[in-house]
Amino acid sequence: MSDFTMPSLGADMDAGRLVQWKVNVGDQVTRGQVIAAVETSKAVLDVEVFEDGVVEALYVEEGTEVDVGTPLARIGDGSGTGSPGPLTEAGSGPEVSSPETAPSATVAEVTAHDTEPDKASMEHQLSPSEAGAEESVPDSQASGRVPASPAARRKAREAGVDLSDIRGSGPDGAIVLRDLKKAGGERRQVPAGGGFDREQMRATIAAAMTRSKREIPHYYLATTVDLHAAERWLADYNQHQPPANRLLLAALFMKATALALARYPELNGHYGKEGFIAAGQVNLGMAVHLRGGGLVAPAITDTDKLSLPELMQRFQDLVRRARGGGLRLSEITGGTATVTALGDRGVDTVYGVIYPPQVAMIGIGRARPRPLAVGGGVAVRLAVDLTLAADHRVCDGHLGALFLNEIEQWLQQPEAL
Repeated sequence: MSDFTMPSLGADMDAGRLVQWKVNVGDQVTRGQVIAAVETSKAVLDVEVFEDGVVEALYVEEGTEVDVGTPLARIGDGSGTGSPGPLTEAGSGPEVSSPETAPSATVAEVTAHDTEPDKASMEHQLSPSEAGAEESVPDSQASGRVPASPAARRKAREAGVDLSDIRGSGPDGAIVLRDLKKAGGERRQVPAGGGFDREQMRATIAAAMTRSKREIPHYYLATTVDLHAAERWLADYNQHQPPANRLLLAALFMKATALALARYPELNGHYGKEGFIAAGQVNLGMAVHLRGGGLVAPAITDTDKLSLPELMQRFQDLVRRARGGGLRLSEITGGTATVTALGDRGVDTVYGVIYPPQVAMIGIGRARPRPLAVGGGVAVRLAVDLTLAADHRVCDGHLGALFLNEIEQWLQQPEAL
């Protein structure tokens, strides 16, 4: 038996709103099954369960904002179905505080560290057994500091609300999210129809990119790649395929990049408190522009092991779901390196900003005819600018140059991709 908690929502997000439960108490679930939809500042994501079992309790009601690490449900063998949990189960019973709204007896002061989850406040949250305890609301606080849950304190800070003007209804009189709602303290309502806040998305992107440029010592490299061989091979391949099965150059770029990442694992992984940890697989993220503004970077699992047709299908599906809804949380948080491509916008060269905790961003510009030196002469050939933004804490320019050269070599022999 274990609690299923709100998983990490990425380096730039520390809380999400539970939009919908997709299971009920008593349902059998399997590892990888989507059991809930969670709204972040970037998108509504499907959340998968990480083990097989039976849903014995649902702790959090739909519509509740929940911090990362908060218990959402209990997964067991079915023997504990119906037993009490941190919250009312299946919508029955009296209203009590959810884990994301319940502060500790001494609520930790929330300190902003860009967009990283507030570990101090998470460590001081109530345990499931404590969360159901009887609530009492004292008239004053001896400490002189207004107690509030991490989520409520964060919302109040965003909205510029003075917590001392609000009477809390949580344990020990602490202010929780519902108190802010009653006081009109929420900065803005969630758009109708399940959409997400574009302004908040920009703020989230700004925080992540500011953190990246402040903490990560970037270095940049660029090279121009002759695409003559890739262009000829692609034209021949597509000539024998129905329109629905034809490939784009993007598939070749992604596969070549993934194979190069597998060859140079120093650029494929995450940098955290323990330093750099190379990933065991290549999950290449793709920066996708969203209609109306903003972007997300969902990842394709095991990119280096997919055939070009499989990769093309996965890429098209990912873009469709990124713009229309249905991305999984694992696709948003599982990337080990990311590609950004702006060639379709007429940009010759793009230099990316590394998305933490990753250590590399690969930029792909516009493929266009250019004069190139070929065999002692000059020829007009299709070419593209490739760039690399890499973390100097992990590797130096020498390795970065080898990495870009590896991508170029693969693009010179597309039949091997």
